[in-house]
Amino acid sequence: MRYLTLLASLMCMALSVSAAKADRRVAFVVGNGNYKNVAQLPNPPIDAKAMASTLRNVGFEVIEGSNLSRDQMTEKLLDFGRKAQGSDVAVFYYAGHGIAVGGSNYLLPVDADIKSEMDVKLGAAINIDLTLEQTMGDAKVKLVFLDACRDNPFAAKIKSNSATRSVNVQSGLAEMKSGEGTLIAFATGPGQTALDGQEGNNSPFTRALIDNITKPGIEIQQAMTSVRAQVNEETRKGQLPWGHTNLTGSVYLNQAPTTQVANAAPTAAGMVPAASGGSEGVELEYWRSVKESNKPEELNAYLTAYPNGQFKALALARLAAIKSGPSTATRTLTAGVDPATFTEEATQLTEDQVGLDKTQRRDVQRRLTGLGFDTKQTGAFSEETRSVLKRWQSARGYPSSGYLNKHQHKALLSEVVAAPATASDNSQKAARRAASAPAGSSAPAPHRSNPGDAAGAAFVGGVVGGVMGGMFRR
Repeated sequence: MRYLTLLASLMCMALSVSAAKADRRVAFVVGNGNYKNVAQLPNPPIDAKAMASTLRNVGFEVIEGSNLSRDQMTEKLLDFGRKAQGSDVAVFYYAGHGIAVGGSNYLLPVDADIKSEMDVKLGAAINIDLTLEQTMGDAKVKLVFLDACRDNPFAAKIKSNSATRSVNVQSGLAEMKSGEGTLIAFATGPGQTALDGQEGNNSPFTRALIDNITKPGIEIQQAMTSVRAQVNEETRKGQLPWGHTNLTGSVYLNQAPTTQVANAAPTAAGMVPAASGGSEGVELEYWRSVKESNKPEELNAYLTAYPNGQFKALALARLAAIKSGPSTATRTLTAGVDPATFTEEATQLTEDQVGLDKTQRRDVQRRLTGLGFDTKQTGAFSEETRSVLKRWQSARGYPSSGYLNKHQHKALLSEVVAAPATASDNSQKAARRAASAPAGSSAPAPHRSNPGDAAGAAFVGGVVGGVMGGMFRR
């Protein structure tokens, strides 16, 4: 049965990809983290791999790379430039160190060793403007995602070796304007720095991109609005993605079925019809066939087939449980969870129907806190509690509304809550709060580390008693 289900799922994917053949879609996806001369970043290669999988799932030919030297990046860019010529949609995604010198932005290969402004301009770093112009200039739709707004790791050296004349070296990346048919999105605002996320997971910006840009029937600019909101909420207003758009039409990376968009305005090139309406049933059967598997390859096969699937959070948690081995802190990941939990959106009405009194509301808050989603245990669902509920829902893969329904309430009650806090637990919570504090606060700034997926890492952190890693700057 498992293999029949897998075959059906692959056939469904094949139909979706074949529908994309009418459009030529090419993407450059690179994540650099293993730097030789400056601080290493553990997550960009993970970000790039996840983004490449997401784009392939909606019909892109992906030129992919991780931890590339200057020569290797040049080779990948030449390949991308050849394949992107005349394409309907070209995507440029980069995660890693980036710098701004003299108002221009540059990407850093892992072998970069920059001592002066001259080193930058003579080719030790890669000029973004020139690169975009040369590789994807004639594509009909150009989408650029730069998860590279980190502190300039070479700033001190460049300034110290430029004493004879003025040199503008800033934190983060400089503002860029988009040409016709182009969308440029940065992980944060010009001159600001972005968080890298918890080590071993995705950055908040990349996770939000993966969660939103290929949703069926969602136009790219609408998706970017959701990306900004998700990152802003997840980082507690410490990071707000920024961008510039000069698109001349609506762009969908995953077009909704025709019956859902019959009255929509004509769209620009680069549309991919979603799989047929029966795909949700196929996905459910696929998940049922692997949900109790102890083989990582089977769970990873599900994630490859459905990178934004409704059971993504559970698959990631199952993988983490397999990797960690038996633990008394974990639970049977799917036990007692109704499939409706993942599809039915909760509202004020559904929460009223649950009929929670003050004691039960306090119990909800206590359980959320015990799972690492700290909130005040007042027995009243304030704006703060609503925000925490959204994060919990997002981390579990549920529709994120901030309200509960009977299925989600039952799912929360079935989760194992951490034991009463000890002094050690309290110190760990304090460290976690400090690590996630917005930039500019008095909290110390750690290294690059992961928005639970909003459906992945935070879920894993919840089941094991809360996310223990710090937020690291890229």
